[in-house]
Amino acid sequence: MPTVVPYQFESFVETAVFLGNEPVFALADGSVRFPAGGERVVAAHDGGLLAARHDPHGKRLLTSGEDGRVVALGADAGVTEIASIGKSKWINAVAGGPSGSVGFACGRTAYVMLAGGVLREFPHARSVEDVAFAPKGIRIATARYDGASLYFAATDTTPVSLEWKGAHVGIDFSPDGRFLVTTMQENALHGWRLDDGKHMRMTGYPAKVKGWSWSAKGKFLATTGAPAAILWPFAAKDGPMGKAPLELGTRGNTMVTSVACHPAEDMLAIGYQDGMILAVRFSDGREALLRREGMSPVRTMAWDKAGARLAFGCESGEAGLVDIQG
Repeated sequence: MPTVVPYQFESFVETAVFLGNEPVFALADGSVRFPAGGERVVAAHDGGLLAARHDPHGKRLLTSGEDGRVVALGADAGVTEIASIGKSKWINAVAGGPSGSVGFACGRTAYVMLAGGVLREFPHARSVEDVAFAPKGIRIATARYDGASLYFAATDTTPVSLEWKGAHVGIDFSPDGRFLVTTMQENALHGWRLDDGKHMRMTGYPAKVKGWSWSAKGKFLATTGAPAAILWPFAAKDGPMGKAPLELGTRGNTMVTSVACHPAEDMLAIGYQDGMILAVRFSDGREALLRREGMSPVRTMAWDKAGARLAFGCESGEAGLVDIQG
């Protein structure tokens, strides 16, 4: 039976990650907590945190906030300032890229800090809602109104525009770099096959998709936004076009609010609106209870590298560490 080490923080848990073997929690109040072995608290941002994302290339946590700063935190709780663009600037998105590059967005501008400290700016006609790096090369994608844009951040080449009407608020590449997918303000995802720009519509959600996770080999994209985890297939050449998604972990009308694919196996951690967490196997839908109901929706989850422990955080400040081996 899994065991749970509980934590309680004073603020909404925005992001849970592992830095090395240590669970780390970024809170909406601008602090980052390192609770293992006696809690360490790092005041990363004045005024509040707006975005936090694990950097898979640099093994660090990147955060941005209302103070116009982007910072990186390591497993030792050390803080490095990546960029500062002015205290009145709210930086609402951040992402880590290859070779130490960092992308972020503020208002109508996307930025990339290249290795060596060169800051590139990419102005847009409307607000930039999110940024993501391609798996290889310093190529960044931006989510914006009516579509997405692609830039080679180290050069001055003309950006590629991918158009689709509506507000696109989140963005990510598939792990193999073949597809680009956005979450939308409406209850849908949209995607493009990058070699020819072909569209992919993923609809039917009763609520907005606010969380997603790619499976270990990139065969599925798991999403929230329904009373089950919705997994779209991306293994074939056409991705999910013409294919029905998997639906896992249905619990009546209880909405799924967070998903985290296991790093090695075809298994998914599913967090719900009532605080419960299940682990569900892709092949047969078999379920295992990882955490009983709590006080608020599960906001964020992350597996450690070995896939033996799961860190989670909730909207009320509840958090914890699940050891699936007991």
